[in-house]
Amino acid sequence: MSGSKTNAMSRKAVLNAVRKLPPEKDYAWDGRDEDERPASQDELRAGLDAVRRARGRPAGSGRKEQVAIRFDREVLDAFRASGAGWQTRMNAALKEWLKTHSLS
Repeated sequence: MSGSKTNAMSRKAVLNAVRKLPPEKDYAWDGRDEDERPASQDELRAGLDAVRRARGRPAGSGRKEQVAIRFDREVLDAFRASGAGWQTRMNAALKEWLKTHSLS
C-alpha cells in the first residue's frame, strides 16, 4: 500500500464499509455542546462554493489590454529595478506623458 500510513483493510474493504454507513447519522457529534455542532451539508456546500470562488486570479478591471511591445533594455531595467509593481508604474508614467503630449 502506498503512502506513509497503512491500514489493515484493503481499499475495497474500506469503500464497502463506508457505503454501509447510514447517510444521516452524525458520528462526530454526541449532542452535548451545541456550539461544537458540525456543519450541515448545506453549510458545507456553501463554504466550499465560497472557497471555489475565492481561488485563482482576481477579476481585472476590464480596461486593460494585453499586447506585445518592445522597449529598450535600459528602460525595462530601470523600471524592473524599482521592484514589484514596475508594470503598473510604467503604465502610470506613460499616462502622465500622454497628459503633456499630443499624439495627433
